[in-house]
Amino acid sequence: MAANETSALRAVLFAPEHAQRWDDFVWQSNNGTLFHTRAFLAYHPFERFHDDSLLFFKEGKLLAVLPAAIRAEDSSRILRSHPGASFGGFVTESNLALRDAERLVAHFLAYCHERGYAGAEVTLPPQIYLVRPSNYIDFILYQRGFRYRKREVSSVVPLDLPAERVLELFSPESRRAVRRAQKLGVQIGESEDFPTFYEILKKNLKLRHNVQPAHSLNELLKLRQMFPERIRLFAAHAENEMIAGIIIFVCNPRVALAFYISHREAFQRYRGVNLLFYEVFRWCIAQGLRFLDFGIFTVNMQPNWGLGRFKESFGAQGIFRDTMGLEF
Repeated sequence: MAANETSALRAVLFAPEHAQRWDDFVWQSNNGTLFHTRAFLAYHPFERFHDDSLLFFKEGKLLAVLPAAIRAEDSSRILRSHPGASFGGFVTESNLALRDAERLVAHFLAYCHERGYAGAEVTLPPQIYLVRPSNYIDFILYQRGFRYRKREVSSVVPLDLPAERVLELFSPESRRAVRRAQKLGVQIGESEDFPTFYEILKKNLKLRHNVQPAHSLNELLKLRQMFPERIRLFAAHAENEMIAGIIIFVCNPRVALAFYISHREAFQRYRGVNLLFYEVFRWCIAQGLRFLDFGIFTVNMQPNWGLGRFKESFGAQGIFRDTMGLEF
């Protein structure tokens, strides 16, 4: 790359005074999400990560941002897409040119070498999150030596249909379950009762996977307070009790992510989850959202077959959530 081309761009280390400009850029970008915003990343305790995020300017104009950090406990110095988010990567404008993508990656790598990092790792948002499809960044990353560390599969439902046709997405069994729930009088609505749902979630995760939720209840409540329009709890009730719930993260104007899904086994006969998704899909369509992302059903590229089938029963198909890495 010619010297005059590299000098057209400069990388600036994130500082708190950049936060508002950063977030304004993310919400107007081609591929930014809730997870890329400083407001979201700030909920993490200060000591959990060593933040090393970058802003990239071209002739004084903000061209891209990159949320990045290393985990406090990491022994190897690998600069990663911020580990406190589901995905990250470069956030860019919709008209990013290939040459500018090359400059962004070149400056990023130069910064990593300058700071003595042993490598870099980037987790890219799936293509459905982009206003305009583009693989410029991943193309340049691959060209510069990055390789796929993981290609996880995320389950995605396109919502390009009228709300009254939502049931057409479901498998016959799931359609029957929705009708059963309606017949049994299950009530669906938004809820502020995060503590009750959290107890259902915690019990289920412990029982099925012997793990804890990714967020503590206090963290979840803090995020809800920060993003009341973007983090929503939908709950199913029967017999005057919450029997199931889904926490939705509205990631950007195109995509909602079903971040937590859980139910009470004792009330399984009511098929609350099926009716919940029926109503959540309808809500997403009313909001103008284009996709519902169920999240990944693979871990280190190993499928959870049962979870995959469950998501497919609502019309989901798999797309990649890629992590690319390079060791220096």
